[in-house]
Amino acid sequence: MAHFGRVLTAMVTPFREDGSVNYEVAEKLAAHLVERGTDTLVVCGTTGESPTLTWEEEYELFRAIAQAVAGKAKVMAGTGSNSTAEAIAATQKAAKLELDGTLQVVPYYNKPPQEGLYQHFRAIAQASPDLPIMLYNIPGRTGRNLEPETMARLAEIPNIIAVKEASGHLDQVSEIRRLTPSDFAIYSGEDSLTLPLLSVGGSGVVSVASHLVGDRLQEMIANFESGNHQKALQGHLDLTPLFKALFATTNPIPVKTALQLQGWEVGSPRLPLCEPDAEVVSTLKRVMTNLGLF
Repeated sequence: MAHFGRVLTAMVTPFREDGSVNYEVAEKLAAHLVERGTDTLVVCGTTGESPTLTWEEEYELFRAIAQAVAGKAKVMAGTGSNSTAEAIAATQKAAKLELDGTLQVVPYYNKPPQEGLYQHFRAIAQASPDLPIMLYNIPGRTGRNLEPETMARLAEIPNIIAVKEASGHLDQVSEIRRLTPSDFAIYSGEDSLTLPLLSVGGSGVVSVASHLVGDRLQEMIANFESGNHQKALQGHLDLTPLFKALFATTNPIPVKTALQLQGWEVGSPRLPLCEPDAEVVSTLKRVMTNLGLF
């Protein structure tokens, strides 16, 4: 099994009514997720609303969650930035907490060329050589695709060991698999593409749906790996309506709503994200009821 396991949960950040981070609920939710099939918690990624968190809030979340799941699961810190210097500083600070890895997103908005992307990630890796790095390619949010050839160059750096691939293109995943060593792990960045991605050499998923169905995702991946492809397909098809409902509007709005429907006090997203409309809520209720999630 890959270094970070099969199912990584891109964890939400709970907020109180006044908008401050609710660390207590974050710790409880982290422990709950680990009991329900999560191998690694990815803290302060997109789903964790990293764009609207301060570095201080993020660091405190890393510390609190690492403490809450110590010895039971791995913790990966989202310390990426579109400023290389900022990403290095945040990563070095997180490294002092002795976490298990760091998620480094492709720099957004400033659209670096491929050589700039290579130098950005290499500089971060060299500044914290003992901390394993997962690259995060999500062109729909960053405006820039990390090309397979660039990824292959980065995979030669010892502590760059995985990618969260959310380009949505299986041909690109095939090309990454062809160009990188077999121990370089490729994770789906989209729940709905986990099963297809496994078929072209993927290791698992950095998941939003695992807040609700972590055990079922573990089962689906285990069935695929053991050659029970029909059962894996059925698991995928059963969960497809949930995958769709969780991305009916901007992530993490639906998953936070789903957790609230289950009784979790995760609060509203921070602006500029907002509450979902009635249709998103009613769809979630229906899908969750059909899957027995209440």
